[in-house]
Amino acid sequence: MPAIEVNGLTKRFGPVVAVDDLSFAVPAGRVTGFLGPNGAGKTTTLRMLLGLVHATSGSATFDGTPYQDLPDPLRRVGAVLEATSFHPGRRAIHHLRMVAMGAGLPLGRAEEVLDLVGLGDVARRRVGGFSLGMRQRLELATALLGDPQVLILDEPANGLDPQGILWLRTFLRHQAASGRAVLVSSHLLSEMEETVDEVVILAAGRLVMQTTLAGLAARAGRHGGMRVRSPEADRLVDVLAGAGAMARRVDAEHVVVDGATPEWLGPILAHHQIVCYGLAEERGSLEDVFLSLTSGDGGGPGSIGHPG
Repeated sequence: MPAIEVNGLTKRFGPVVAVDDLSFAVPAGRVTGFLGPNGAGKTTTLRMLLGLVHATSGSATFDGTPYQDLPDPLRRVGAVLEATSFHPGRRAIHHLRMVAMGAGLPLGRAEEVLDLVGLGDVARRRVGGFSLGMRQRLELATALLGDPQVLILDEPANGLDPQGILWLRTFLRHQAASGRAVLVSSHLLSEMEETVDEVVILAAGRLVMQTTLAGLAARAGRHGGMRVRSPEADRLVDVLAGAGAMARRVDAEHVVVDGATPEWLGPILAHHQIVCYGLAEERGSLEDVFLSLTSGDGGGPGSIGHPG
């Protein structure tokens, strides 16, 4: 059974459908990227997962149990959904002890999670003096208090500098390696592609694709094409448009033809007697595929990729 399972989840706010018949699963021991542009429905979905928003229809469960029915939810699920309003005068260790006390957790766990997120040396500093990156780590420490088997993080890299993003990447990989299921949302695949094992991609509240990162990389290869160097770039673009190809000028002499192969493109160049100085493969990037999918150009909502 998946650590997280979402089936037919739908949320309407009056006439607005924020999440539309969404289904996906998150396995243990993996980092799953929950990806989509701003407004795609990611945060609403995560809030429904945690029982903070009531679903119009469908279900969201952890090992088969809705969050609100879990006997010890903080021991099963740790979540960071938005920036916490820490009391600026409170020390980090005191903040965590208060949360632990309220949840019936051992107070000694506060020191343990501060060490886990690299804040052990500043445990008695007041939170008002923390940088944004340190606050992010304190939020993660709070989520880890119950030693949960599932972590849910909403845009955790927002506002982090490159060093902070590198730390977060290492942290999440370690959590998955220890057997936890990690679901992390982002509107930027480029921010997550070195972190996640698989992706769930949303657009306009609907599932576009669920696949492994390797599967998305294979799709990126298919989204490549050919780069042509020609002194007749303008005429080449017109000819290719007439052939139904998607071609774009890169500069005065270079044209990129999406999805083209040498076997397809070569005869067209010869037939129209277009001078060619060079022909090279142009590989698509993961970000190109992501943008294509979420803009509606690369696959209809609801299509699911299962590579292999």
